[in-house]
Amino acid sequence: MDIKNYEWQSDFAKTHIAEGRAEGEADAVLSVLETRGITVPNDIRDKVTGCTDIDQLKRWVRRAVVIDHAEELFD
Repeated sequence: MDIKNYEWQSDFAKTHIAEGRAEGEADAVLSVLETRGITVPNDIRDKVTGCTDIDQLKRWVRRAVVIDHAEELFD
């Protein structure tokens, strides 16, 4: 059975898929910053990992590529 194009129907599955996506995007934000040598204070790390808005997290990933300080992420 091929499930790669299957669309999950249950609220349980949709919720957990969304949480996984948010975690992945948050990890991407932090990884980009850390790879660039930018120190990420705990309060910023907590704000990023606590965010569940996928679109916001994607914006932060793009900003993480061009900023010089973690605090600029939220400007």
